[in-house]
Amino acid sequence: MSELGVAIGGFGAIGREVAKALVAGLPGLRLAAVSGRDRAKAEAGLAELGTGVPVLPLEALADAAEIVLECLPAAVFRDVAEPAIDQGRIFMPLSVGQLLTHGDLIERAKATGARILPPTGALLGLDAVRAAAEGRIESVAMVTRKPPGGLAGAPHLVKNGISVEGLTEPLMVFEGTAREGARGFPANVNVAAALSLAGIGPDRTTLQVWADPGVTRNVHRIIVEADSARFEMLIENVPSANPKTGKITALSTIAALRGLTATLKVGS
Repeated sequence: MSELGVAIGGFGAIGREVAKALVAGLPGLRLAAVSGRDRAKAEAGLAELGTGVPVLPLEALADAAEIVLECLPAAVFRDVAEPAIDQGRIFMPLSVGQLLTHGDLIERAKATGARILPPTGALLGLDAVRAAAEGRIESVAMVTRKPPGGLAGAPHLVKNGISVEGLTEPLMVFEGTAREGARGFPANVNVAAALSLAGIGPDRTTLQVWADPGVTRNVHRIIVEADSARFEMLIENVPSANPKTGKITALSTIAALRGLTATLKVGS
């Protein structure tokens, strides 16, 4: 069977780790192209990995591969998503919250045959939530705690004049729905968007965000009440080189890619 090409939009902490894994070898997959804000830096990074795949504009990635992975700032999400969906590619977005803003892309994918497959990312138990959603889910609640530096600059904080500098005790900086949270913290709570899409939707999934100087990891606690089960999940993610993102996000993405061609894939 011929290998499937993977094009990576974004060559930061996550994109580089995924590229490294592809170059090292993921069965049935090959690195086809990347896109980076700094072309020279991306080319140098690829050279360090021992590959000379091209560095392309975002809109050209869908021409180069069957799978397009997005790990970019929210502002350019559509630049990579739209061509991938229009060309019927497998589109793997890490900025899952943007699907709540650009819902028309989901409808467009139905027409073009594209598949939108967000990796689990920094969360756990999405397969349990999806299973529960086949029955009836009463409520889904999520509480996120992050070191204050990982939340600095979030649009919700800027808009509301909330400072997280110099905190000596936890401060709840947001309480609302997952949809509202995705708008206010586009780089921080994609996990809440993924949780909502797997379960009862972004307007019924509730979210709290805390800036907590007492934690060194990104902590997510989820409680699900359903007719089939009640379950509670807690994950503490070690931040990556980008404090807004956990190290496990890149590993989850690699696992999701591996699952596309695996002979044995455990879990739904």
